Amino acid sequence: MTLDSNALQGRVAIVTGASSGLGRATARALAARGVRIVATARRRERLAELEAVLNGAATMCVSIAGDAAEMKTAEAAVALATQRFGRIDILVNNAGQGNYKLLVDTSEAEYDELMNSNMRSSFVFTRAVAPYMIAQKSGVVVFVSSVAGLAGAANETVYCASKFAQVGFAQALDEELRPHGVKVCTLCPGGMKTEFAVGRGRKTEDVAESAMMQAAEVADAIVFACMQPGNVRIPQMTVRHMGVRK
Repeated sequence: MTLDSNALQGRVAIVTGASSGLGRATARALAARGVRIVATARRRERLAELEAVLNGAATMCVSIAGDAAEMKTAEAAVALATQRFGRIDILVNNAGQGNYKLLVDTSEAEYDELMNSNMRSSFVFTRAVAPYMIAQKSGVVVFVSSVAGLAGAANETVYCASKFAQVGFAQALDEELRPHGVKVCTLCPGGMKTEFAVGRGRKTEDVAESAMMQAAEVADAIVFACMQPGNVRIPQMTVRHMGVRK
């Protein structure tokens, strides 16, 4: 199968959690293919830095700061996309957090935080975007889940629960949206060298010394899923590094 290198030119994407890590890398990778970006995250200053990097002679990126778990943030991002660019072609549900702890050490507040950040954010943004994609009879919705959404692991009970929820949500959504020409893809990556969960079960030095993937490498997988021909969809994709367990 030969992919059209210009397939994404002029498309419009909303990327959540775009201030760092995989979200930032995905925004940059899509923009390199000619996609116009609506970036959202909590850290306004980081979003401003991303805009400065992506915007040259033409406006390729606009941003809005807010909590991805709040419907008002999703609605504001959708309004910004439609007002500035006139359409929405891609949604990358990337916002999320990690917290690696034993169940007995996990508080109710920590449970709510993870479920809101990982699953509720996926719900509210998809709920806000879906009517537009249904109306235009096209679009790609990408959920960034995890290998922890495919197999449970000790010290990750709540994190795994949130990621399994994303996988199930996406599978059901695929059945709902496919008749409308909208594709749904779940990406389940392994570990990446980002600030994800650092201080919450991960240490900076351990991440740096690991065989984990670079965020840009995983971002390329998201771009690949979005570039598929009209009659081809990738429902689920797992991306792992080449490191060997010792």
